[in-house]
Amino acid sequence: MTLPPDLIQSLQSVKGFHESSFRAIHESGEQVTAIRFNPAKKSLTNHPFTGEPIPWCPFGLYLDKRPSFTLDPSFHAGAYYVQDASSMFLWEVISQLIPDPQDKKVLDLCAAPGGKSTLLASYFTNGLLVSNEVIKSRASILVENLTKWGNSNVIVTNNDPAHFNQAGISFDVIVVDAPCSGSGLFRKDPDAIAEWSLDHVQHCSLRQQRILDDIIPSLNENGILIYATCSYSQEEDEMIADWLMSSGAFEAASITIPTEWKIVETFAEKSNAPGYRFYPDQLKGEGFFIAAFRKKSPATAIGKGKSSALKLPQKQELEQVRAFFPVLESFSVFKQGDQFRCIDEKWYYDLQTLASNLYIRKAGIGLGELKGKDMIPAHELAMSTLPLHHFNQVTVNTEEALKYLRRQDLYLDAPKGWNLVMYEQLPLGWIKSLPNRINNYYPQEWRILKQ
Repeated sequence: MTLPPDLIQSLQSVKGFHESSFRAIHESGEQVTAIRFNPAKKSLTNHPFTGEPIPWCPFGLYLDKRPSFTLDPSFHAGAYYVQDASSMFLWEVISQLIPDPQDKKVLDLCAAPGGKSTLLASYFTNGLLVSNEVIKSRASILVENLTKWGNSNVIVTNNDPAHFNQAGISFDVIVVDAPCSGSGLFRKDPDAIAEWSLDHVQHCSLRQQRILDDIIPSLNENGILIYATCSYSQEEDEMIADWLMSSGAFEAASITIPTEWKIVETFAEKSNAPGYRFYPDQLKGEGFFIAAFRKKSPATAIGKGKSSALKLPQKQELEQVRAFFPVLESFSVFKQGDQFRCIDEKWYYDLQTLASNLYIRKAGIGLGELKGKDMIPAHELAMSTLPLHHFNQVTVNTEEALKYLRRQDLYLDAPKGWNLVMYEQLPLGWIKSLPNRINNYYPQEWRILKQ
């Protein structure tokens, strides 16, 4: 692997950079695989993997070897997420800066494919998470990953950051994992080396400033802004910290780090704002930078006051929905298109506000659609962490689970009607058992193609 000479030259004076070991780790071909368990679905101690815990995330695990995740049904059930260990440091940041996660409104602005959003959903279990992705195609994989994670307090939007100025709500925490030049991922994606240049770094830096400038009005006073990149370049890291601090709207937030973690604390040249660098030659993880800031001024975002795309169900419809699934009394049921959905009632007003001003891709948990007197359950419901014990369940082994996930024909001893397919106590989705066949309702677009 030949690293860009301009990158090496630009890092010579950066704290923590050691050229010889940096080159050696990139030339070694070494790959680090890590996963983060879903605490609502899988125990950190009850799993088939071998490896060592990630010190800065209580649900993270380094794997001794990389398995075929595609052929692991528990992966499709949302039991864990494959994520670089460096990125999991976000857990330590929010644990230190936001020790009380209750009822917080959180925005993950550049969220696809969903690694940081699933982490935030696991931490802010009683809050509201708005997970946004500007690129439509990438928003689809974000919806899929958050659906599998199962939390009901999540809204996925597909908007430009500037749209949040008129979204109508403001946030206690905003995470901006900004689009960057990607030098921190060269080990995982060597093809990215050809796209890297100093001009591209400068272009990314300007784009990062625009994104931050657009979203700052949506952050509450005393709210926390967390900025991250997978770039080593100071123009995208410490210099962005200086740019943020120069506005006078923020004070820098520091994180206490044990020396044995080997994370390098740096300080921006003008503001002395702390940032945290991850070098793959010094710890098990990819290149990463993260910094946090506390806002000193109030939010100024407003709403346009358009009518919401959400509708309340008619009384008869609601009775049919509740007869199929006894929705918790603390949840509001609403309609988006033909689908009935639910969300904790304390977030319904915020959802209405967002739906009046932004494009909503997913809100709360999909329950299903009514076809005459029959309720067709949504796959989201099967994936959710809502109580599903009243449904019939049929347990499958690995071979049967993979057949289900490929949408192949199944031959199971299942009671008539709707059944949850269960694999190692985890729901995989729905089947409908008829007198002479079983209909497989796994989403067509999610099916496994690999044999």
